[in-house]
Amino acid sequence: MSLPPVSSPPPASGAASTPGDDNADMQALAKGGRTNFFGFILRLVARLPFLFIAGRLYGIDAVGRFASALVLIEILGLVCSLGEKRGLAQRLTEGTDDEGPEAERAKVNLVFDGMLIALILSAFAGLFLWLFPVVMFPNGMNSEYDIWLIAAIPAFALTEILLAAQAYKYDIATTVRARAVVEPWTISIMAGVFFYLPLYSGIPEFREAGLALAFICSIYAALLTAAWSFLRSYGLPSGWRPRPRYMWKVTARALPLMGADAVEWGTRRVDIFILGFFASPAAVAVYYMAQQIASLPQKLKTSFEPVLGPVITKNLKSKNYAAIAAQVRQVGFWIIAAQAAIALALGVPGEGVMGLIGPQYVGGTGALAFLLAAEVAAAMAVVSESVLVYIARKRNLLISVCTIALQAALTIGIIKGVEHLGFSEPFKAAGAALALLIALGCASLVKALLLKKLLKAPVSNWRWALVWAAAPAVVVGTAATWLPEWAELLFGIPAILLTFGWVIWRRGFGEEDRLLFRKNVGG
Repeated sequence: MSLPPVSSPPPASGAASTPGDDNADMQALAKGGRTNFFGFILRLVARLPFLFIAGRLYGIDAVGRFASALVLIEILGLVCSLGEKRGLAQRLTEGTDDEGPEAERAKVNLVFDGMLIALILSAFAGLFLWLFPVVMFPNGMNSEYDIWLIAAIPAFALTEILLAAQAYKYDIATTVRARAVVEPWTISIMAGVFFYLPLYSGIPEFREAGLALAFICSIYAALLTAAWSFLRSYGLPSGWRPRPRYMWKVTARALPLMGADAVEWGTRRVDIFILGFFASPAAVAVYYMAQQIASLPQKLKTSFEPVLGPVITKNLKSKNYAAIAAQVRQVGFWIIAAQAAIALALGVPGEGVMGLIGPQYVGGTGALAFLLAAEVAAAMAVVSESVLVYIARKRNLLISVCTIALQAALTIGIIKGVEHLGFSEPFKAAGAALALLIALGCASLVKALLLKKLLKAPVSNWRWALVWAAAPAVVVGTAATWLPEWAELLFGIPAILLTFGWVIWRRGFGEEDRLLFRKNVGG
């Protein structure tokens, strides 16, 4: 089985598109977005109990140490997955042109090649952290059991690969089950179990290690969910055996994707890593909790990501660049509109939202506001990168590396400035969030300009209707802050969402945008 070239040449011009095929692609994107958006709602409902349990039961310092350790675990797990979240779709598309039983067996073998490489890389990553745990625990450990967080690395990597394989068949429901139902509910339930288990087991260390052990349980629960669906869809491999030379080629080709994924993830985690060295565990905990809330709109991009990869690789194969540009504009607008609505709904009543986790976290309101704005600014970069990783891998990786370098420099500089001015620890968290906002805004601009040049078509997702919708939503949200805190959250958040949604539907959505809300297009 031959591998395609490492990098594709820049497109010279857009190929003629077939309206029926383009409409089918957009329907697939809309359907995947609807399914995963429902998963986003489930994830939101399931994630809040964990934030409440961690913030109220375990204490702010324990949360800070757990957050610092989680940074390396998640990044290494993503790196060990070889960028297969997007790369697997291209390998399956280009490596198996035929249909039938033989082609299906070949696809299974391709997936298992990636899984074996991921296990090997995970073993090396886990060994490194076992020998040098201080890298993972700059502020110390909550318990000696925390070191077993390294066991989550292979499970995280394998889950990414299995879900990518399911997404290739447009099975987004498995991603929803694994990431939006099983994983968050498991960590929420097990965090409570491990906190109260010492009362009956007589092992007090379980309480101190409760956050780490709950995280490990959630990752393996998601892996089992993904594996069950994968085996039902693909089955076991037939005639598969390790092929070292081919696996080396796959790894070498995946390096730009691995780097892009690691950098994209790292921009949401390097700030916590830096805070772990320059700030107290309490400041890290405040930032981590604000980030967990702000990452909810970030998950909206994953509503389209699983199905966007297969659609883009199919159009790249047929050189239908005009259709790709249209899909980037369309999906980009869907994402930024939804992210803006949720950012306003969580940001305007920010003090009340942070106060739900615990009164000691209210100081993170400023960080929450900057983080929510950063997710909106990042929308264009995320959608542009979904194409650039296929047609300009090295340039995309270079831009991503420059982005995270800029963010790291800004984070350290702002934190040092806060220390020099004598401000309190929450200001360090807000400074790190501001650095992220600036870095992601620059990345969106540069990546959009590069993609526009390569596709020779506009790709911007910006529309002035976003401003028209945001203005009355802010007014409604500000009025809600005059209510008691419980009423502000209970009535204010839905009022902001409804106001934004009504205006954007009337002033911003055309017929092609409303495709997202129709189940039977053309039926």
